[in-house]
Amino acid sequence: MIRETIVTTVSAAGAVHIAPLGIIADGEGWIIAPFRPSVTIDNLRAIPFAVANYTDDVRIFAGCLTGRKDWPTVGSDEVPVPRLGAALAHAELAVARVTEDARRPRFHCHVVREASHAAFRGFNRAQAAVVEAAILVSRLHLLPRDKIEAEMAFLATAVSKTAGPTEEQAWHWLVERVRAHYSGGRDG
Repeated sequence: MIRETIVTTVSAAGAVHIAPLGIIADGEGWIIAPFRPSVTIDNLRAIPFAVANYTDDVRIFAGCLTGRKDWPTVGSDEVPVPRLGAALAHAELAVARVTEDARRPRFHCHVVREASHAAFRGFNRAQAAVVEAAILVSRLHLLPRDKIEAEMAFLATAVSKTAGPTEEQAWHWLVERVRAHYSGGRDG
């Protein structure tokens, strides 16, 4: 099982990095497996801790992929990595071991602490569509244009029928990112 989260890590210099990542269930723990090159990989090697942030604010997923990476964080309790202020819940993770791979090293993590901060009121279809579109945007360099455009068109229906202002804003950021990519314009 893969759970779409926002992962926070910290560099050796103390800079917080916020990235949308699907983490992979691994028994009682999680595997973080970013593609190379990756700030997340560099940070996990320097400071072997992370926080998996569970949020329903899809602007964070879209924002991180469109140059909007400045989201408020607060300190965690047991690890030296902050969590998102907008997290409904979070899991503080410690890297137990690394499986090296030329394309996607796997950081096997155990859960140090979990906490809940706010009620989860459920997803609407637009939120799910934005998360799926964010995944597509993260793979613009890997997938054929016709596949990206067809899937974005399909997802647009859910956004048009069920989005609130937050989802509409996130969707707009992603659509603009796709347009910029294919027009050769500046991303973000």
